[in-house]
Amino acid sequence: MKFVSVRDFREKSARIWKELPDEREMVITSNGRPVAILAAVNESNLVEALSAFRTARAVEAVAELQKRALEHGDDRISMDEIQAEIKAVRMTRSR
Repeated sequence: MKFVSVRDFREKSARIWKELPDEREMVITSNGRPVAILAAVNESNLVEALSAFRTARAVEAVAELQKRALEHGDDRISMDEIQAEIKAVRMTRSR
């Protein structure tokens, strides 16, 4: 996988766009840190590529929620406590 700085992307964008289909993905960096991913797509794989990207983001979000639950001890609450919390939130929303 190729890494491209924001500066190079700005200055050499024509070359980067030309290389993208062969590279398939490139990581854009700012100050050496990744900030974006460029992925080659076309009309036939756009929907699948977007779906895969969204699935990856959802998996990342769930992992982050699980990590936070472990950090705060929320992984040990009972189903009764969960149901009570849901009920309390629903009651405040219905008002």
